[in-house]
Amino acid sequence: MTSVSTLAAIRFGYGLSGRTAAPDGPAALLAEISGKDKTAIAFPIPSTAQSVPLSQEYLDVRRQRRAADKAADGKDKAAGRALQEVRTRLMRQRSQVALSALGRAATGPGFRERLVRFWADHFTVRAKNLYELGAVDAFADEAIRPHLGGTFGEMLVAAAMHPAMLVYLDQVTSFGPESTFAKRHNKGLNENLAREILELHSLGVDGAYDQADVRTFAKLLTGLQFSLDKGFQFLPNQAEPGAETLFGKSYGGAKAKLEDISQALHDIALHPDTARHLARKLAVHFVADAPDPALVDHMAAAYATSGGDLSALYAAMLEHPAAWEPVLVKAKQPFDFIASALRALDVDMAGLLGLKFKEAGRAVLGPMGLMGQPFQEPFGPNGWPEEELAWINPQGLAARIQWAMQGPQDLLASLPDPRGFVETALGDVAGDLLKRAVSGAESTVEGVGLVLASVEFNRR
Repeated sequence: MTSVSTLAAIRFGYGLSGRTAAPDGPAALLAEISGKDKTAIAFPIPSTAQSVPLSQEYLDVRRQRRAADKAADGKDKAAGRALQEVRTRLMRQRSQVALSALGRAATGPGFRERLVRFWADHFTVRAKNLYELGAVDAFADEAIRPHLGGTFGEMLVAAAMHPAMLVYLDQVTSFGPESTFAKRHNKGLNENLAREILELHSLGVDGAYDQADVRTFAKLLTGLQFSLDKGFQFLPNQAEPGAETLFGKSYGGAKAKLEDISQALHDIALHPDTARHLARKLAVHFVADAPDPALVDHMAAAYATSGGDLSALYAAMLEHPAAWEPVLVKAKQPFDFIASALRALDVDMAGLLGLKFKEAGRAVLGPMGLMGQPFQEPFGPNGWPEEELAWINPQGLAARIQWAMQGPQDLLASLPDPRGFVETALGDVAGDLLKRAVSGAESTVEGVGLVLASVEFNRR
């Protein structure tokens, strides 16, 4: 029989570890959310502001390269080398961010770190250009972590107005059609951010809204801007003048204000469809691809009665019997698979963070991509898929098995005894067949690999 502590660690966290005790139930999991975020401090990631100088340097060097190429009537090799050098530094910074993210997952409170990943995926952002990497990498630390146990309205405001989101969903190219700026420069409205907030971030694809609501909301969002040199700004002269009525409530007036956008986002966060959408999505991520409707109903009710309090939403999930079914039915995504392996193997974090660019690519980041999940590169604004078939397929399985046999050797000076490792990694989830196979393995490499490649380890 699978114990509550094992389920708590594997289903709601990043797995078991020989270094730290597993949470003993819902109260222990919820306790992880409160208090100082020591894990983020231990594995720092550059802020958006800290990344601006390198991003600006890249843009400057790129402009210089184009000017040099034009002057040379061809390719200027020196300018090309200068641009490549900055590109390499940007990619090395991304590599270090990925290692820090893995370090957080491998050593931090599992439920807290899983929630950060869940919400960062819910509010998916991706860099479309190299100079945007810094803002994307800082997004979770700046928009998600501070609001993890607060209200969804607070998180929605922070995510919607973050530079990474404004750039990714083209809000920086959206202008009120009747604004002074739009008329002077012949600019128009971009509905991307408004549509994705309603469709993906709040009410859901089946929510009670239509195209007219999207356009109205898009007008209300105008004025939100970001640039590397000036940072985040709200520019009234780019905003649509006058009031906008959304879901029966009027926002704004003679002069556009940032507070009107914030209020609209808070109101959207409390919409009944938002409660339902968030409850189901959280249940799908943590419990099952097709969660018990009673579980979703219970979570949605808790969210609504608490005024959109996220801690109440988590508590409702964790207190429901359907969340503790003993059979693990979810497939670990590649990031989670590698992070839980690092956790079980007790990989030295100083060594992990000390990996050079090519070493990191070979040891963890390249394999993660081969498994189907390149770091911070989701395929669209709807984030990574949840269904098992998206991850458990021939190509993905082959990459997992290959990493299970080679990855631990790349990261550890010596491998653990497989017979003890199966207990450390899986506890009472490990089946007798797996235990016998591990005991009969011809080598330590094979034994450890069998554990990591097993069905039990690849589920949560």
